[in-house]
Amino acid sequence: MPVIFHEDSRIFHLTNDYVSYLIRIMENDQPEHLYYGKKLHDSDGFARFHEEDIRSHMAIALPEPSSLSLQYARQEYPVYGSGDFKMPACSVLQENGSRVMCFTYESHRIVSGKPSLKGLPATYTESGDEAETLELTLRDRLTGTVLMLSYTIFRDYPAIARHAEFRQEGPETVMLERALSACVEFPDMDYELLQLSGAWGRERYIHTRPLEMGLQGIHSLTGSGSSHEHNPFIALKRPETTETTGEAYGFSLVYSGNFLAEVEVSTFDAPRVLMGINPVNFTWRLESGESFVTPECVLVYSDRGLNGMSQAYHALYRKRLAKGYWRDKARPILLNSWEGAYFDFDEEKILQMAREARDVGVELFVLDDGWFGNRNNDWSGLGDWCCNMEKLPSGIDGLSRKIEDMGIKFGLWFEMEMINKDSDLSRAHPDWLIAAPGRFESPSRHQHILDFSRPEVVNYIGDLVSDLLRKSRISYIKWDMNRYMTEPYSAGLSASRQGEVMHRHILGMYSLYERLTTEFPEILFESCAGGGARFDPGMLYYAPQAWCSDDTDGWERVKIQYGTSMVYPTVSMGSHVSAVPNHQVRRITPLATRANTAYFGTFGYELVLGKMPEEELAEVRKQIAFMKKYRSLIQIDGTFYRLLNPFKSNEGGWITVSPDKKEAVAGFYQRLNKVNGSFLRFKLAGLDSDTAYSVRFNVCGEEKGYTAYGDELMQAGIVVDRHNLDRIGGDFASIVYEIAAV
Repeated sequence: MPVIFHEDSRIFHLTNDYVSYLIRIMENDQPEHLYYGKKLHDSDGFARFHEEDIRSHMAIALPEPSSLSLQYARQEYPVYGSGDFKMPACSVLQENGSRVMCFTYESHRIVSGKPSLKGLPATYTESGDEAETLELTLRDRLTGTVLMLSYTIFRDYPAIARHAEFRQEGPETVMLERALSACVEFPDMDYELLQLSGAWGRERYIHTRPLEMGLQGIHSLTGSGSSHEHNPFIALKRPETTETTGEAYGFSLVYSGNFLAEVEVSTFDAPRVLMGINPVNFTWRLESGESFVTPECVLVYSDRGLNGMSQAYHALYRKRLAKGYWRDKARPILLNSWEGAYFDFDEEKILQMAREARDVGVELFVLDDGWFGNRNNDWSGLGDWCCNMEKLPSGIDGLSRKIEDMGIKFGLWFEMEMINKDSDLSRAHPDWLIAAPGRFESPSRHQHILDFSRPEVVNYIGDLVSDLLRKSRISYIKWDMNRYMTEPYSAGLSASRQGEVMHRHILGMYSLYERLTTEFPEILFESCAGGGARFDPGMLYYAPQAWCSDDTDGWERVKIQYGTSMVYPTVSMGSHVSAVPNHQVRRITPLATRANTAYFGTFGYELVLGKMPEEELAEVRKQIAFMKKYRSLIQIDGTFYRLLNPFKSNEGGWITVSPDKKEAVAGFYQRLNKVNGSFLRFKLAGLDSDTAYSVRFNVCGEEKGYTAYGDELMQAGIVVDRHNLDRIGGDFASIVYEIAAV
């Protein structure tokens, strides 16, 4: 069984073929963390991992002569106030002003499968034998507050999903001030902290730093998204860990709002990892009979390097987080109107763009911003989700039918959580904006945020959008969110509940996604947030792909997609070929490189095909044919390996390999060309050493290739001829290799 309970020692052992996780109920009835790492044989002697001899005697957790102290105990869910002086997992304000709590073991339950989280996205199972879940019920005897800690261990993944639930079963009202999702403690600090951080246009860059005594971590306080700046993910890796060897522990929060990921290293060299909702500006009023569920934190262990950790997340999130009609389907190749038209279009221009897209093999045309209300710039119209009939006299229903009659599908852009002051909705319901009374209402992009903490607001937008979708032929929705939250205050909540606004807003957004994906299950949703400000596991539950970044430059996307792949599968990455000079960095990169990068994602175009010369259109047709040939391998079936780190060198590279190792596609990317540069070898991964493979690649229209065994390709590598890179263009040159068993 994946969850083993040793009754005499009161030890729980969560285990599968990859990992072990050990919990002990201490003599004071609080849960202790004993071990997390590579699988151990089960034993009744795991209590030896309890290290009493280094414990401080600043505060004893039981009457003397006990020496049990919580100061250096490795705990499952620590609480401040009774001898633990490090950062806690929770803080509960009681009616008498005290925040001292003592959650002690009351009972436990082991269930097959995985219960769902009410109102929250989470990983799931489709049969009872895929996973087993341990639910530890703890109680604070004085207040009657119940804390349930949930642990799901999956059969087929080195992954454990955790969350907490608070239930107020006592008579008084309590206030949650801090309610994190998970705590994991380690016995030594010989790790590096890896995080995915950046800003708009350079999201999810990889950063690492050694652990030090004290606090280190990342967070978001942006309110409406997990942020451009920091992704809700961290990893602890050994200093010697590489992409293919060594230990790594991943922590990923299935949540799209304010978060905290924190590591505190004690002066005994012991790290404590905490992750969950950011407690800054957060409170939750819990009255008698009410409950609060935290978001899910997914832990992954790897002893096969960072690639091993990432591949576990890829497989789990693609198969057991993303859901619905599109989960197991390769994605349509699309053309988006935004960078080709912006707000400047009419119906004929859109129909012409759609015809041009169809003629080169595109399968889906997406009409971006500007189709609704009085929307000719970004000053007005948001919230008025009715077609602008002056631009589109056939309406969205008529336009969608005309485009489908061409033989391709139609998609549409929305920004459902946003509102302009210059809109009919704002004039009718000025109190539906998130804004603090008497304070300046900070605009961003001339827009404000609708108060999705209010069900009536969510229902109003849902009714508008649903009505339009029922009348039209829409196969795809790009759901955008282009600003962070300021002045977080809701006119629909009492003063005592204003600390709930930002979390309730995220719950409202989730509820609208749930409504729309349930009623329209075959629509493909892509989330977007000014690019990549809400690229997180919470969104993947509803929208199986996300716009990776507004920066569509061919080389910049190598870095962005490389970092994103640390957690997220290739199929989740919205990736397009755009025009040059690039609209974000003004760089000119070869058309081939722009496609060679975008292949390793959902793939599409963001330009005006009618302005391209015929030789480039011919190249586009070949690119689309290539993607149609390999998209199932790249997006659905293959295993992705990072090979060359573009953050550390002038080159980047990766490969996707089929499950039977008979087919692969690899991408090699050069940043700047070098004069008389050194020799280059591109070492692959994931192939079968004893299989002979044909290796084919294209250089300026000339097909090249040879045959080699897998061991040669992985150990000696592919010789990258700098003369070929010169021919391709030098700076920002790239080569895609097609590899097939012979």
